[in-house]
Amino acid sequence: MEEKCKPVITGREGGPIELEKAASWTENYRRKNPGETISHFFGKEILENILKQEGCLGIRFYYAHDHEGRRHLVIAGAMSDGNDQINERHTEEHHAAPAAPAAPAHKLYEVGDQSMPCPGSPGCPKNLLSVGKL
Repeated sequence: MEEKCKPVITGREGGPIELEKAASWTENYRRKNPGETISHFFGKEILENILKQEGCLGIRFYYAHDHEGRRHLVIAGAMSDGNDQINERHTEEHHAAPAAPAAPAHKLYEVGDQSMPCPGSPGCPKNLLSVGKL
């Protein structure tokens, strides 16, 4: 019997990067995407709200575009099995007796957006990562 491999998230994923390497990567992006959003700022409150959710070991960032084509990041907590903490309703309809109503199992998880994109928002930095050499 072959056991399925599940992703394992430990909460220790990611790590430091040297500033020079990070600056060259952000410069590559700016060069390939002139005039585009180059960063998003999320405040401490939404990050802490997601990180304190039961079972949350980190935050997953999704690239997104709204209906007007503006770039966004959508963030969601992630659990050790690799699943996102999102509000999905899972019903037991197929297990319930025909006369019994489906009972949704529902946890309330917070998913974030409303970040402040740069350029275009107050407080956008002008530094090695955002504009290159000053």
